[in-house]
Amino acid sequence: MLQILEAGLRVSLGQYSSAGRKAENQDFYGAVVPQGTTLAMKGIACAIADGISSSPVGHVAAETAVKSFLTDYYCTSDAWTVKTAASRVIGATNSWLYTQSRHVEERDLAHVTTFSALVFKGSTTHLFHIGDSRISRIVGADIEPLTADHRLRSARTDSHLVRALRLMPSVEIDYRQLGTQSGEVFVLTTDGVHDHVPPRDMIRLIKAAASLDAAAEAIALQALEAGSTDNLTVQIVRVDGVGEHPGDLAADGSEPLPPAPLPQVPGQFEGFHIRRQIHASSRSHVFLASADGSDRPVALKFPSVDMRDDQAYLRRFAMEEWVMRRVSSAHVLSARPTPAPRRSLYLVTEYVDGQSLSQWMRDRQRLELATCRDVVGQIAAGLQALHRKEILHQDLRPDNILIDGSGTVKLIDFGSARVAGVVEAVLETMAPDILGTFQYTAPEYFLGERGSERSDLFSLGVITYQLLTGRLPYGAAVARTNSPRQQARLRFRSMGDLRPDVPGWVEAAIRRAVHPDPAHRYDAISEFVHDLSHPRSEYDGRRQMPLAERNPLLFWQALSLFLSIVILLLLWQMSKL
Repeated sequence: MLQILEAGLRVSLGQYSSAGRKAENQDFYGAVVPQGTTLAMKGIACAIADGISSSPVGHVAAETAVKSFLTDYYCTSDAWTVKTAASRVIGATNSWLYTQSRHVEERDLAHVTTFSALVFKGSTTHLFHIGDSRISRIVGADIEPLTADHRLRSARTDSHLVRALRLMPSVEIDYRQLGTQSGEVFVLTTDGVHDHVPPRDMIRLIKAAASLDAAAEAIALQALEAGSTDNLTVQIVRVDGVGEHPGDLAADGSEPLPPAPLPQVPGQFEGFHIRRQIHASSRSHVFLASADGSDRPVALKFPSVDMRDDQAYLRRFAMEEWVMRRVSSAHVLSARPTPAPRRSLYLVTEYVDGQSLSQWMRDRQRLELATCRDVVGQIAAGLQALHRKEILHQDLRPDNILIDGSGTVKLIDFGSARVAGVVEAVLETMAPDILGTFQYTAPEYFLGERGSERSDLFSLGVITYQLLTGRLPYGAAVARTNSPRQQARLRFRSMGDLRPDVPGWVEAAIRRAVHPDPAHRYDAISEFVHDLSHPRSEYDGRRQMPLAERNPLLFWQALSLFLSIVILLLLWQMSKL
């Protein structure tokens, strides 16, 4: 029995597998219990597979499924959720198995296998299942089945798999997410076991055994004695403890460094030569520097002196470099290595010789539509790179966008970013407050809702509107709304008077991107970028927009004139009576 004692999670694991009465064991099982950062960010994984007995390569399929999952899952991005990472690995394995026997007409001779897996991360258990292997959970004196067998029974003794790895080019995976409680016991079995051992006997054997390994063997042997003619595989996982990561841990589970003091200018700091300060605000200080003995410039970012006692701020500050090291894009600021081990908390990034998008806009009186499309397209590319890693920026605004002398745009400042994989592991790193700048923050945040990719799209739409008009589509009204009813009253400011040269279909695309209700925005940022250059057939410029929205002032002036005429006509008729 293997017992794992690590911060945040403690489990005990017992396993047993046998060919039973068959000549060959076509089952396969495995588990990976990492340590340190990997345990915090990826969790503990175990898997079981049962290759179909009619196939000469069933054992190959089962072994491939388990080994690929337990290897490749830990190679996926830490920023991904367990569901995303595991599903992509399982899907890739299915594709590989399908390719290996694509010319085999009889599926009973192909690389077909069932597959079930558990991933324990933080205080959550994630379950993945395809086929008729089974995962159960012991609750009190009962066993609760957590999976459904993907098997169709056409007669009393005749049945066949309707879902397994390799059966189809793509695979449908059953997924469940459960809260993990200390003391819970999970049992993974192949059908050669659970078809012959009643649930109450499994509980009895587990309680009576000296160890979980002994319990797994006892369950398998009872299946054999009960007449099982199939392979026998049992995995038992007992959760001995579920601990939350302490609030003073960094995003990756490591101990945080103390905030770095502000360096002298010019001066030396931890292997860097400090040249000059290039930015200062209430939240951070940025210096131009170079590593000793190198002329290559880098930017050093230091925590604000006034916020060094704010632990939530310091965790978000440390998160910035974590994000930059996991996203590779020409439009996302990248991290740079340090010449020596760090002794304090600061960030090292590439140096962008340029200006913020805010200053860039102020330097230009009237932006051409083609230039706007180019800038927005680059911002969108940076956002898409983040979103592919399941990272939301959550503070997209002109001050957090740099543009260099060649016109290349880069997103910066990821202190407000929401990383799905990190949220699963260390919930304390994500503060519940609205972290972005209110003028660019999506309305759903003001309702206390969790953001999505459409929330970043809203911010991009606001920036697009501002690039063309110098103003905001709703002014400052969004930040004053805290109910769906108030947000429904928001009125988009038509661009007609400000930029009559902008086609109506471009305005319609921006209007959709910044809709107060995220359900009415684009499904993908790429759709918005496409519609900025390609008119949709359903768009008929501003002629389809109500006058009250297109030009509110003109609407009310016209309505007032109409009412005045009506009143004058009524007075004239009354004077004749």
